[in-house]
Amino acid sequence: MLRPILAALPLLACLTHLQSAEPLKVLIVDGQNNHKWEITTPVLKHALESSGAFQVSVTTTPPKGAPADAWNAWQPKFAGYAAVVSNYNGEPWPAQVRSDFQSYVHAGGGFVSVHAANNSFPEWKEYNQMIGVGGWGGRNEVSGPWLYVKDGKLFRNTSAGSGGAHGPQHEFVVEIQNAEHPITRGLPARWLHCKDELYSRLRGPAENIEILATAKSDLTAENEPNLMVIQYGKGRVFHTTLGHADYSMLDRGFYETLQRGTEWVATGAVTVTAEIPADFPTAEKTSPVLLEGHPKQVPPVTKPAK
Repeated sequence: MLRPILAALPLLACLTHLQSAEPLKVLIVDGQNNHKWEITTPVLKHALESSGAFQVSVTTTPPKGAPADAWNAWQPKFAGYAAVVSNYNGEPWPAQVRSDFQSYVHAGGGFVSVHAANNSFPEWKEYNQMIGVGGWGGRNEVSGPWLYVKDGKLFRNTSAGSGGAHGPQHEFVVEIQNAEHPITRGLPARWLHCKDELYSRLRGPAENIEILATAKSDLTAENEPNLMVIQYGKGRVFHTTLGHADYSMLDRGFYETLQRGTEWVATGAVTVTAEIPADFPTAEKTSPVLLEGHPKQVPPVTKPAK
């Protein structure tokens, strides 16, 4: 009887470590966005904290057009966090904040770019390297290639054209392209995502990038990337184009991939958030998250049979 007990000890030690581990400190940045950050930041916070893996703080920038004094007073301490999640799309940050953030990620800090955060800072070279590809803000072929996946292969289209587009919001199927990455391991190969904007024609330097999942665009008919990871220096970046609105984020697929992506950028592994929820969406049915007290609760949608 001794041998089975001894064999089980490493697993028990691992479980004990996970149960006793302190939550990872995460900082959400918001304050300006062409999307309703006042509504979506609380959903992001809940998505992370409900996993039990994270302790989340929020730093809010001055509003658009604020005086220099207000910006000078905004000095987030990125180094105190395991990961930074951007829900920001607005005016350029002060030079010192940009430098601090760049140094933080390059030295090994974790970064998560959510939806319109990839519209931000088209003139900031290092930021565009962090997110791999982005949209709008004057991005075009000079910014880098348009990425999409066809027949399982990554294409880099260098033809002329603007970066960033989407059609009307709708439910769409997310298709896993890399089932071996810790963020996507074990997830269904295809799952129906709640009503959202399906970004397409994203452009950028696209260096050190790996596409984890795509969705077939209603505009381009190509499999456009919506879950990506990027290496920037020693830092890890998780880039999700999902999450236009609160109803887009209140989706079990969004919750799970955000949790996994945030743990991965912070630690390089997915352990505490690895369990796949029983209500994860299928290829035929969405799985909205019911957030108590939230004004918009969306019923599940079933994809019509062909």
